[in-house]
Amino acid sequence: MGELGMGTDTGDTLGSGEAGAEGATGSAGAMGAEGTEDAADRLRIALLGPVGAHRGEVPLDLGPVRRQAVLAALVLRTETLVTQQQLLDAVWGLEPPGTGRRVLPSYVYPLRKALDAPGTGPAASVIRGERGGYRFVPGQARTDIGELTARTAEVRDARVAGDLTAALDGCTRALGLFRGEPLAGLPGPFADAERQRLARQRRTLHQERVECLVLLGRYAEALDELMAVPHAQPHDEPLAALRMRALYGSGRQAEALAAYQETRDRLRGELGVEPGEELRRVHQGVLRRDDPMLLGGAPPLRATGPATGPAEQAQAQAHAQAQAHTHAQAQT
Repeated sequence: MGELGMGTDTGDTLGSGEAGAEGATGSAGAMGAEGTEDAADRLRIALLGPVGAHRGEVPLDLGPVRRQAVLAALVLRTETLVTQQQLLDAVWGLEPPGTGRRVLPSYVYPLRKALDAPGTGPAASVIRGERGGYRFVPGQARTDIGELTARTAEVRDARVAGDLTAALDGCTRALGLFRGEPLAGLPGPFADAERQRLARQRRTLHQERVECLVLLGRYAEALDELMAVPHAQPHDEPLAALRMRALYGSGRQAEALAAYQETRDRLRGELGVEPGEELRRVHQGVLRRDDPMLLGGAPPLRATGPATGPAEQAQAQAHAQAQAHTHAQAQT
């Protein structure tokens, strides 16, 4: 686009390939992680909640939600050429505007005006017009999506290194970036799909944080965290397994077994399936008091453990055998 104005872009040649949102988020992460200085005029874009932007401490007017959806579709594919047709599909879906692609400059121009520093020419804009589409080039801009990618990578590296404290801190920092529902209120199929993806990522971070708490022996905190997981599904087996491990670590073996039975009954009654392999493995670990498998190196609390005598242990073993027999019958 030769001018910063609202003239129609020429051509409709496909770009260098349509990037998936996760890959583009990774590019944003690399850019967002560069540098830690907070310049007074630094541009920051927030998508992990209501969409917003600031330059320094000054909020920027991004206009109506559909214009914000255009911005989100570009930011979440950072550095990738997004064709005009891809933008229309992402934001308008099956109900494109009557003017078709000619409407897009009227959305991009005010976004440039809001986001670019005064005096910025089109060649240096964060939204570059190219043949057939647009590209978001953040430069020194920072996005919370980019920060989320960087924090998530730190968590992964810390777990690989066996540093549970650092992994826990990384999860806490990553979760702190969310300010509610991501892309709140944005229309279009692309925003819908990204909301779901980011919600899954948020649940995964909660799950990772709970597991770190369990492995660090902080069982009460783990149980509190499980209660705070947003939009937790009643059939979420990984969370059920973590709850069982936290209960067991707290010395509440009977409650851990009851939690398994509750989940199993719900799965069978509502979905017609048995618990998956991981949940069954945790169940067997609780029955056998397999501390290393359930808790890693953290010591369990035994003061309130209900099954310490030979009779209780024999009863637990009989329960394990009955459960195994039931599962075997269900598979035939």
